[in-house]
Amino acid sequence: MKKTLIFTFLIAFFMVTFAIGISQSKAVQPIKIGLTISTTGKYVFASSQGFKGIQIWADLVNEKGGISLGGKKRPVKLIYYDDRSDKETVVRLYEKLINQDKVDICFAPFGSTLTGAAAAITEKYKKMLIIWSAASDAIYAQGYKYIVSATETPVSLMPKPEIDHMATLGIKKIAIVYVDEPFPAGLAKYAKKLAQGKGMKVVLYEKFSPGTKDFTILLQKVKRSNPDAFYASAYMDTQKMMIRQMKEANIMFPYVYMVYSGMPQWHDLKEDGWYIFGHTLYHKKLNWKVNAGLSRAEFEKVFNKKFPKAENPPDFQTSLAYGAGVILEEMIKKAQSLKATDLKKAALDLSGKITVMTGPYEIDESGKQLQMPFIVTQVQPTKEYSVNLLYPKEVATGKVIFPIPSWDKR
Repeated sequence: MKKTLIFTFLIAFFMVTFAIGISQSKAVQPIKIGLTISTTGKYVFASSQGFKGIQIWADLVNEKGGISLGGKKRPVKLIYYDDRSDKETVVRLYEKLINQDKVDICFAPFGSTLTGAAAAITEKYKKMLIIWSAASDAIYAQGYKYIVSATETPVSLMPKPEIDHMATLGIKKIAIVYVDEPFPAGLAKYAKKLAQGKGMKVVLYEKFSPGTKDFTILLQKVKRSNPDAFYASAYMDTQKMMIRQMKEANIMFPYVYMVYSGMPQWHDLKEDGWYIFGHTLYHKKLNWKVNAGLSRAEFEKVFNKKFPKAENPPDFQTSLAYGAGVILEEMIKKAQSLKATDLKKAALDLSGKITVMTGPYEIDESGKQLQMPFIVTQVQPTKEYSVNLLYPKEVATGKVIFPIPSWDKR
């Protein structure tokens, strides 16, 4: 009798276990998206700002129940690791994401250096890589089939607005210096080419090593070249150091372009950061008519709710990353597949048909972004910190202050 009861119990147990297994197998599986972020190292700030945008996108997708795929709504799951701002670490971690975590799709890390390393791995395993902040044209010249720059324009096009703006002001001579890293070097290369195309004379074109902290000799060299415009291509901390050292040496030029001056964090310089030109894709008065995702104003409300104690407000890195998520979502819905070949086809089919909060989306066969134009800015002295949009004139929110006043005439 006891044996019969035990046998009956075991049969029932295995039947329940089997039923649970079937139920779990039928449960909706999340779309696993892998990426690395830089929580340590030199890319911490920009990477963390971008990651906030990706988190907002993922949260909003999941609040809607997920992305419609194969007749079901599937939530997204972000799987991420710290890449330490190091490309060798990126290689190892994207191998792990694909082979161990079994992710379906990858987001790129921040910047051209790290994205180039990630792209080689995702291409090897035929996984789609969604790029949100890697402008180096070299990445798109590798013949990769499974990359899409969802939001950021390539470096070959990026300097065009500021060079065009300089030309409208009658600038004839330009000095260009840059840190020897892919993105800043690319900006410098194409700024030089575009300036020469506008008839400007490049009176100085010189690189400096990453990690340089003393720019005294370089700045004196720029001064001796007597330019109308000084184009300093580097990352934000380096540009801030340059400004401080320019003040110490009493050096200023009629037009100074530093790309990151358009970001809120430039305010750390206070009055020393006034008058500098930069560019942005994110501004309270820059509002595209979107047909996918949130508008800028809507996004800002969500950001403030999700990150009420954020040390830094959203910026163009945040908006680029969020926009990339929105475009990936549209790609998945269009493709009804997670295969890289299908997603790339969908990405091309959607080209020219989507506008997100950072602007219109359009790519070529290589995955290079052709739109998302940056707007020229200038930090201008007001009672409150102010970044005015200047060029193109159709979106201008203020008048240019040119030439920049010298330090002793402020």
